[in-house]
Parts: sequence; C-alpha cells; structure tokens
Amino acid sequence: MIDAQRIIAEAQQLGDAKIAEHSGRFFKSGPGEYGEGDKFIGIRVPVVRELAKLHKSASLKTISVLLESEWHEIRLLALVILSEQFKKADAEQQKVIFDFYLSRTHLINNWDLIDSSAHHIVGGYLTDKKRDILYSLAESSSLWERRIAMMATFPFIRNNQFDDTIKLAEKLLQDKEDLIHKMCGWMLRELGKRDLPLLRTFLDRHGPDMPRTMLRYAIEKMSTEERKHYLAVK
Repeated sequence: MIDAQRIIAEAQQLGDAKIAEHSGRFFKSGPGEYGEGDKFIGIRVPVVRELAKLHKSASLKTISVLLESEWHEIRLLALVILSEQFKKADAEQQKVIFDFYLSRTHLINNWDLIDSSAHHIVGGYLTDKKRDILYSLAESSSLWERRIAMMATFPFIRNNQFDDTIKLAEKLLQDKEDLIHKMCGWMLRELGKRDLPLLRTFLDRHGPDMPRTMLRYAIEKMSTEERKHYLAVK
C-alpha cells in the first residue's frame, strides 16, 4: 500500500517558499479571511497533477490521510486522485467514493479544492439519480458545502439538464458570500452557452435582485448590448 507520509514527504521536497507565500495571499489565508489558517507547501497545480498520476492507485485509507493534511496542496492532491479514481470506478465503488467525499466536506475547505472535484464526484454520481442532497447542501451554514452544491451541477449542464442549476441559483440569490455569487454566476454563464433564451428568462426575472458579481459573471459571454441592458436594469 502506498504510504501517505511518503507521498507528503515527496511533495514537500518540491515546495517553493515564494510560491507558498503567494498562495497564502491568493487563497486568503490571513486572519478573518475565508481561508484563515491554511498552510501551503508552494507547489503549482500542474505539479500536483503529476504527483496524482504517480499515486493514482492510492487506497481510500491513504487518500483519507492526505485529505486530513494541514497542507493545502496535499488536500488538493487527495481530491485529484479521488476524482480520477471515481471516473474509472464501477457503480459500487463510485457510491463508496461519493459517500467518502460527502463525509469529509469540512476538509474540502477552499474554492479550488471544490472546483477540482465536486463536479466529478458529486455531480458525476448524481447525473442519473435524485438530487435532493444538493438542496440540503445549499442550505448549509458552510460556505464550502453551498459551493459544492452549485459546482455539482456542471455535468448536468453539459447534459442539457438545467433545472437544478436554475433552482439552486434562485435558492442562493441572497447568499452573503462573494464566492457563492461567483459560483452561481459561473454556472449560469455555462448554462447560457447552451440555452441563451433560458439565461435571458432567468435574468429578466432576477437580474435586478442579483448580487452584482453574480450578474457580471452570468452575462460575461453575452453581447455588449445585452450586457449593458442587464447592468442597467434596476
């Protein structure tokens, strides 16, 4: 079995202090910020992904240890490995990975960790199943669980299934967190690439009440005239 501590030591040898310092600022790890207290080794994402390829057969026990690490990049490594394993797993093992993921959302505690995994694992598992869990996550007091809920709809959008994206965006319209505004706007923009009239309908109904960041993200791919129109609506 691949040893988690050996993987962590291997990753630490690749760390760079300047990258770590920049990452701490980028992921808002200072006092009072959303990533408060997070620690960084200083490894770029492509390097993390190369490490994941080397350790793609890690057991869930090993992945669990990695995910509990104090180091941000080690948690990302765990989630990249887990996501790749999910893609190749049979239905039974996919259920195991899905349950494993949702039992550890408190460790998936920054936006990049979610954005690299939630659509693969949560969205991937729920593609042909009931999606009630997403609405429970959307009501969570955890910013990260709410973000997981919306990120999970990405594969639905790719399959031209838009209802959950619309319903969750409506549910999260009054969310106080900018990271939720950005996520909702991003998924609405992706929806609009496939069904622009549906996006227009959503914006006509909710545009005046949408947080400005959510609106700007949602309309990013629309024509200049339409963007001006929706930004001007009060």
